[in-house]
Amino acid sequence: MSIITVLLIVIVAFLAGMEGVLDEFQFHQPLVACTLIGLVSGHLPEGILLGGSLQMIALGWANVGAAIAPDAALASVASAIIMVLALDGGTTNATDAVNTAIALAVPLSVAGLFLTMICRTLAIPIVHMMDAAAEKGNYRTIEFLQIVAIAMQGVRIAIPAAVLCFVPPQIVTDALNLMPAWLSGGMAVGGGMIAAVGYAMVINMMATREVWPFFAIGFCLAAISQLTLIALGVIGISLALIYLGLKDLAKQGGGGGSGDPLGDILDDYE
Repeated sequence: MSIITVLLIVIVAFLAGMEGVLDEFQFHQPLVACTLIGLVSGHLPEGILLGGSLQMIALGWANVGAAIAPDAALASVASAIIMVLALDGGTTNATDAVNTAIALAVPLSVAGLFLTMICRTLAIPIVHMMDAAAEKGNYRTIEFLQIVAIAMQGVRIAIPAAVLCFVPPQIVTDALNLMPAWLSGGMAVGGGMIAAVGYAMVINMMATREVWPFFAIGFCLAAISQLTLIALGVIGISLALIYLGLKDLAKQGGGGGSGDPLGDILDDYE
């Protein structure tokens, strides 16, 4: 990698680390982070493919109460860099590089939890310093400490990314070539299963009586090969507008309806 490429990757990693806390521009999402790293490294198609696959996994990751979700930022950035190193090292099969990166994403995301714990522990005294500054009315100090705390989240991703960038690509390629066929095949299968599990987690969270019909319709429509993604999107938007229209009609009609037209219809048949 050239110095400029490494610098751009580190900037993307820094933004992804901060966005893991801010959630403002979604740089930490796999589809965004992997695509940007693929763009700056000259492997845009592979970056989009990796980001799309990892995004299916990260759909089911969410912070609930005190439970912290796996680190999507580190998983996205580190796996994308490993994929780029494998491709730069002469790996002819891009699919193998992407599958390997997908299989490594989950362990990397779990490792990222350790870095997150360190940063959040270091943030505790910063909060106390901000409280002391607030008592004195020193708003400039509060703003500075806020920037320091957020930048610390970016550094936790930028440093591992910079270290990975200086790994010789040939080492990654040799490691991939040394893997036996059963291991590389198993990682490819595992990567596909991980994406399915991530999507299943999302379905489990949104599985309600009024949502299942839309899921079934979408599942059937997706099997029609003549329909493009644009067509599926138009159908989805149309169904959503129809549902909202029925919901408005139910509200205008008053009565004892629940406000969910599909749920009321099902109640009538029970």
